[in-house]
Amino acid sequence: MRLLIVEDHPELGPDLKAGLEEYHYAVDLVSNGEDAVALGSLVPYDLIILDILLPDLDGWEVCRQLRASHQSMPILFLTALGEVEHRIQGLDLGADDYLVKPFDFRELEARVRALLRRESAERSVVVCFADLTLDTRTHEARRGNRPFPLSSKEYALLHLFISRPREILSRTTIAEHVWDYDAEHFSNVIDVYIRNLRQKLCAEGEPNLIQTVRGSGYQLKEPAR
Repeated sequence: MRLLIVEDHPELGPDLKAGLEEYHYAVDLVSNGEDAVALGSLVPYDLIILDILLPDLDGWEVCRQLRASHQSMPILFLTALGEVEHRIQGLDLGADDYLVKPFDFRELEARVRALLRRESAERSVVVCFADLTLDTRTHEARRGNRPFPLSSKEYALLHLFISRPREILSRTTIAEHVWDYDAEHFSNVIDVYIRNLRQKLCAEGEPNLIQTVRGSGYQLKEPAR
């Protein structure tokens, strides 16, 4: 899942980014409204966390412009403006949730999870493909009865594959959903993570599920018989 944080506080923004990355999200951070509109219109974010009191364009205008351009990802206002009128204005502009500063990070992360669940087509927290299962609540992965550990990026990568089974995913698509703009050399990085993920999936000699489609990308697919 890829998130965008729009926060101009020099300490809070990086802290939010680091905290959410610990929960396996790919996170971009910008500090002004113009960059938020530009990225929100270009990148397929799964959710935007948006401050209101921003340089240049404020959060109200960012939300208004994104909705006017038919961007439908969930938007969560995270702001010091806590009056009832502010909450109503934010929701009327098209935001999906509104959290007032100061806040408990655990509540923010819970609200993020709730919004992403609302958007997800998955009806269960446990998703399966062949003998592979992934618990999207606990981030536990199993191949048959064998559990195996995942790093944050490995989880995000496997979640993308299992959410879009049999679909050929290009390196660009994978990079857009799993990595943020701090990642460099996407192609090499993706290849390394695919190799590591395959090793974990096939640690006891199980058939490979992640197929390479030459010239196109990768595909989660049933093993050939």
